[in-house]
Amino acid sequence: MCDQFTENDNETFEKNGGLLNRRDFTSMSAAAIMAAMFPKAAMAEEDVTESDVIVDMEDGQSDSYFVRPSKGTHPGVLIWPDIKGLRPAFRAMGKRLAMAGYSVLVVNPFYRDAKAPVVGPDASFRDPDTRKFLIGMARKLTQDASMSDARHYIKFLDAQDSTDTSKKVGTMGYCMGGPLIMRTAGAVPERVGAAASFHGGGLVTDREDSPHLLIPKSPAHVLHAIAENDDERFPDAKNVLRAAYKEAGTPAEIEVYKGTLHGWCPPDSTVYNKDQAEKAWSRTLALFETALV
Repeated sequence: MCDQFTENDNETFEKNGGLLNRRDFTSMSAAAIMAAMFPKAAMAEEDVTESDVIVDMEDGQSDSYFVRPSKGTHPGVLIWPDIKGLRPAFRAMGKRLAMAGYSVLVVNPFYRDAKAPVVGPDASFRDPDTRKFLIGMARKLTQDASMSDARHYIKFLDAQDSTDTSKKVGTMGYCMGGPLIMRTAGAVPERVGAAASFHGGGLVTDREDSPHLLIPKSPAHVLHAIAENDDERFPDAKNVLRAAYKEAGTPAEIEVYKGTLHGWCPPDSTVYNKDQAEKAWSRTLALFETALV
């Protein structure tokens, strides 16, 4: 998960020049990010319908983004954003997935405290006040709270006309969303068929509520795309995950993505790595194609 160590790595990366020809996406709209990062030739031709929605939860109402193909029924997918929450970059990512043929709900995980976006486009996790604010909200996503949230989000997806409930549901999570996809799979094992995390933090801990302990509770096929600097800090985590999935008999693709830093997938990240993000995206589509049946 984002912390001072990963931010120090990211700051060093930026000072050394960052990625060549990187655009500044922090203040761009979802439509502009779509146009700049995801050329139409690389995507399916599905026309989509977008909606800002309110999802009734046990602890209130979650203002979320729902996007789906305009015709037909399709497998549902729940997306958990990173610690900066629902914002244009994640709307663009959700729309891109809908264009590939999925009914997609991108949630505001911090609905208990604030409506999305919870921080402005220029907010930096390096700022102590911003970091304190975001971590304070993230700490409320306990195992019990997040599993309750997952049940309500999937209930919402299943109630939509565009969702094919004969197919399994997928879930994706970034940064702090990594543990949340595992808790989603554990909370609704009969519905979740695939779960994917990207630079997820805290997947393996020494606590009794460590997400990896939920692995035996879910048959969902999984993808864990690990940042190289996260792996350097926690080199045993991937091995614990592999052993747990093997023991559970669960198909799992676990890979350290070379040359990546924590936060490398969202296009508005200061350490965005387009080539590796596209690889992770393609692996996710392959996972969903085979597991959401």
